[in-house]
Amino acid sequence: MAFRFAIESDKITADGVEVTGYPELAQKYCVSSVPKTVVGETVEFVGAGPESMLLKHVQQAAAPDGSLIV
Repeated sequence: MAFRFAIESDKITADGVEVTGYPELAQKYCVSSVPKTVVGETVEFVGAGPESMLLKHVQQAAAPDGSLIV
């Protein structure tokens, strides 16, 4: 889903990482289960969810003061 967001907006990038190949990243982001999503280094969540949830987290990372980004 993050990749779809990145395709739709040039303001969003997405990367997928196989944590067994990058244990230092797994440790840095405290990955204990997958999928784990990190948005802008400030918002993290574990598990799959609906598109609306990812959008909410992207907006939260973009506007941590609570202002709405559309």
